[in-house]
Amino acid sequence: MRKALRLRRLSRPHDDRYLFVPLDHSVSDGPVVPRDRWRDLVHAVVLGGADAIIVHKGRIRTIDPSVLGGCAVIVHLSAGTAHMADVNAKVLVGEVDEALRLGADAVSVHVNIGSDTESRQLTDLGTVAAACDSWNVPLVVMAYARGPRIVDPTDPALLAHVVNIAADLGADIVKTTLADDMTEVVASCPIPVIVAGGPASAHSLAGHARVAMDAGCAGLAVGRRVFTSPAPMHLVAELASIVHAPTDASLIHALTATLENR
Repeated sequence: MRKALRLRRLSRPHDDRYLFVPLDHSVSDGPVVPRDRWRDLVHAVVLGGADAIIVHKGRIRTIDPSVLGGCAVIVHLSAGTAHMADVNAKVLVGEVDEALRLGADAVSVHVNIGSDTESRQLTDLGTVAAACDSWNVPLVVMAYARGPRIVDPTDPALLAHVVNIAADLGADIVKTTLADDMTEVVASCPIPVIVAGGPASAHSLAGHARVAMDAGCAGLAVGRRVFTSPAPMHLVAELASIVHAPTDASLIHALTATLENR
């Protein structure tokens, strides 16, 4: 029951659809925004209607609780940097009970299937999943096909395998890459599947979101394309209206208006 209540917090309209904004890139790639813009970025993401933000354990201490409104916080427990010899390697840098003490609503871990350290990452996933069950904490798994043995990281059959690994090892929600045929991936998986925003391309982010939702995905997790946007609040609001459409679009707009008037 407690995990169900926490899962409910991850969807602001309570429709079992999710728009997460990962802001954990400061560990992997460097600062997301300058220090004096951090509070404004979080505020913009919340006002736009994000269901949750994803940060590391140290960064959560820099968030002013008054700007969160109904937005949940997910603490990311995996780390790796762009300077590592193996950029697909991930290690655990936090624990579930630690995230709870910091005020997290859920935790997330990252697993790269096909990487040279896959076995270690799967072991870490199992450890975190067991702790999440003990503490009744939702677990979001960022699961990708990445590594020297991966030919096509968007292959639907491969991604179906990837998301089911996450489900079988204890994930409550799994985030992955948008496949060429995402319908096949979603249909194979017993838990909600959300997709990453992906790199900037000729396709608009709104179009990317519609393709994902039309394929049956439960939502999106978009970070870089949000925090590099000149208008993050408006971009998040557009994505929220797609993720929670059609019946909850009006709720998102009402929520945004309410928060803006605070």
